[in-house]
Amino acid sequence: MNAGLESPVQFVVHHAKDRGHADHGWLNTHHSFSFAGWHDPAKMHFGAMRVLNDDVVSGGGGFGMHPHDNMEIVSIPTQGALEHKDSMGNSSVIRTGDVQIMSAGTGVRHSEFNHSASEEVAFFQIWIYPSEQGLEPRYDQEPYEPNSNGLTCIVSPDGAEGVRIHQRSWLYTGQLEAGEKLSQPLHGAGQGLYVMVLDGAVTIEGQLLERRDAMGIWDAESVELDANSSCSLLLIEVPMQW
Repeated sequence: MNAGLESPVQFVVHHAKDRGHADHGWLNTHHSFSFAGWHDPAKMHFGAMRVLNDDVVSGGGGFGMHPHDNMEIVSIPTQGALEHKDSMGNSSVIRTGDVQIMSAGTGVRHSEFNHSASEEVAFFQIWIYPSEQGLEPRYDQEPYEPNSNGLTCIVSPDGAEGVRIHQRSWLYTGQLEAGEKLSQPLHGAGQGLYVMVLDGAVTIEGQLLERRDAMGIWDAESVELDANSSCSLLLIEVPMQW
């Protein structure tokens, strides 16, 4: 990691075992940050990222119509497919290999259900505070090509790569082979990077991270990742102040 800024590099490690967890039968969910009935005052957000939920929904299960406002909501299926309907008139199926964003803005209602009656759907849902309040609600989804040895940008502020988000935020997914190293630059001062290991193991700042472990890094120009094994990663860059 290049620590060329005035402040020393700062980081926090979130181990998988320390996440919030709830099993509702139809929903098995893990929370990286305080959510629903799980509250940890030390885990309220990372910069502008408020929620990172790791959800598995059983066949036929799902979330009925419910409201959101002033939040950028990103969904990334990793197994199966998710049905989406909202008050803007959108009705779609988000499959593994797709990324979806809903800008709640002034207010929107939506539902999410497993598209299959028998197979599980697994997905990550990320909530990021927008750069401004009271935006017009919008919806988008796009497929992306997974990178077998490197990262693919699936969310960006201008939508040049992946879907567009109303925030100075970039999301990446990808894989590294064992022994590979990656230097991931941040987009300027004031940005932070949250790295979650989906599978495998990687070392960052001398810290070994294994499946579903995560690290948030800030006051850095770039982040160096060293793959201890073949690994799948989710990287979320957000402003630390917004």
